[in-house]
Amino acid sequence: MAGIRIAVVGMGKIARDQHLPSIAGNAEFELVASVSPRDPGVEGVANFRSLEALLADGPAIDAIALCTPPQVRYSLATMALEKRLHVFLEKPPGATLAEVDALEAQAAQTGATLFAGWHSRFAAGVAPAKAWLAGRRIDRVSIVWREDVRVWHPGQAWIWEPGGLGVFDPGINALSIATEILPEPFFLESATLSTPANRAAPIAADLAFRSASGTPITMDLDWRQTGPQSWDIVVDTDAGTLRLAKGGAVLTLPEGSSEHDDAEYAGLYARFAALVRDGRSEVDTTPFTLVADAFLRGTRVSVAAFDD
Repeated sequence: MAGIRIAVVGMGKIARDQHLPSIAGNAEFELVASVSPRDPGVEGVANFRSLEALLADGPAIDAIALCTPPQVRYSLATMALEKRLHVFLEKPPGATLAEVDALEAQAAQTGATLFAGWHSRFAAGVAPAKAWLAGRRIDRVSIVWREDVRVWHPGQAWIWEPGGLGVFDPGINALSIATEILPEPFFLESATLSTPANRAAPIAADLAFRSASGTPITMDLDWRQTGPQSWDIVVDTDAGTLRLAKGGAVLTLPEGSSEHDDAEYAGLYARFAALVRDGRSEVDTTPFTLVADAFLRGTRVSVAAFDD
C-alpha cells in the first residue's frame, strides 16, 4: 500500500519529543501537515491554525495524530472520523470514557482506524514481563510512580484542570503496564487524592486495588519528586520477584536483568500502521476506567497550594 499521509495536531512537547521522530523513522508514514494555532510547525511542512483549515485547504491526508490536551480531543477526532481519516489518540484517549466510546462507535461506522496509544505498553520490558508472569501465582504488587511535574509538564496549565487528570496523567502509564502484564483484572478498593488548594486536579494519590482472586495491589503517585525519578512496578510471585524500572525499560527477574533503549513510540507507530493496513481499530479503555474509578470513589484531601 502507499504511504500513510499523516498530520500531527497539537505541536507541544510530546509531539516534538516523540511523535515527529517516530514518524520520521517509520517508512510507512509521510508527515504532510501539522496543526497548531501558535507554533510555527515543522520546517518544510505546511502548518494550519486549525484542523478545519487543514481539512478545507490543506494537502490530502490519510490520518491524524492527536497530541492536544484531552479536553479538546473529542471534537477534533470526530471531525476527522467524519472524513474517514484514521485517528491516533495520545493518552489519555479523551476527557471522558463516554467520549471514547462514542468515537469507537463512529470509527466502526466509517471504517476508519481508531487507535488509543498506550505508549508505556511498548516499553522494552513489558512484553517479556507479561510472558514471565503468565500462569504464576501473584502474591502482591507495588507500583511507585513519582516524578517532578516541573520537569515533565512545564507551564502546561491544562493538566491541572478538570479532564487533565493531574498526577494521573503519568500515573495512567503505570496502569497501562499493570493491566497489560498482570494475568487477571483488578479493581479499586480505596484512593486518597491529594489536591493543592489552588488546583482542580491531584498532585499525589495513594491507591489500593485488589485482583479478582484477592491479590493486593498498591499504587503511590506523586508529582513532587525531586532528584532521581521513580517509575517502578514490583510483582512478588511464587517464583520470585519481578521488577520493572524506568517506566518498563529495565526488567529484572530472579535469573537476571535487561535494559533496552527507549522504543515506545516507534512501537506505537508500527502498531498504528498495522491497524490501518488491516482495517481495524484498537481502543482499550481499561487504564482510563481505573482512573475514573479513583476520581469517583476516592477521598480528596487538600494540601498546600502548588505553583510551578
